[in-house]
Amino acid sequence: MQDVDIIIRRRTLLVAAVAGLLAGCSTTTPPIQTVSLIAPASHDPLPTALAIYAAMPQEEFPIPAVDLGQVEPRFRRQVVDYPTNETVGTLIVDTPNKFLYHVLPGGKAMRYGVGVGRDGFSWSGRATVAYKRAWPNWTPPDEMVARDPRLRPVSKENGGMPPGLRNPLGARALYIHQGGKDTLYRLHGTPEAFSIGKAVSSGCIRLLNQDVIGLYNNVRDGSTIVVLPDPSMREQPSA
Repeated sequence: MQDVDIIIRRRTLLVAAVAGLLAGCSTTTPPIQTVSLIAPASHDPLPTALAIYAAMPQEEFPIPAVDLGQVEPRFRRQVVDYPTNETVGTLIVDTPNKFLYHVLPGGKAMRYGVGVGRDGFSWSGRATVAYKRAWPNWTPPDEMVARDPRLRPVSKENGGMPPGLRNPLGARALYIHQGGKDTLYRLHGTPEAFSIGKAVSSGCIRLLNQDVIGLYNNVRDGSTIVVLPDPSMREQPSA
């Protein structure tokens, strides 16, 4: 009977030793975070971001996935708390902080990271989204062609640049009018992920192609847009 007890104790010790060995060699997998579409600005649920910025092969011109390594988490699309006196559906461009807010009910907004106009090419004011276009042509303003004659082949007189991934307006464009006149500023798409969160454009507001498609699908013609000025930058006069 004593021998049996000894055998049982040895087996127990052997099992414990093997369990300890396996525990020491295994890689601990961190728990998967719960994905919430209504997330605070500091929270970046990567699985959601990967889904939002996945490739879009169904588009007329297939859009590749976004390299998220080029986009800071705070500039990725997310719902945030945003109390404001503006009506639901209003677009607010926070030029200094490089965000665009689409006002939602309940003190929320869908927030997008944007690229804005560089010094001397920025614009601010209160205007209207007059209309929208999918895969638009791009016609540079005459002033832009005058600054850069290389754009003459795509000038107005030559029919502009046809749509496509290399077109500066990207997959969608929203056209901004003020007082019934075209301001020549647009909300538009771009494949240049590295430019989001920077002042790089000739006045227009650029979003990732995946983001501008989402905005295009949820913004009505006639919606109000408020572009806040950046005190640190010189601006072109309002149209």
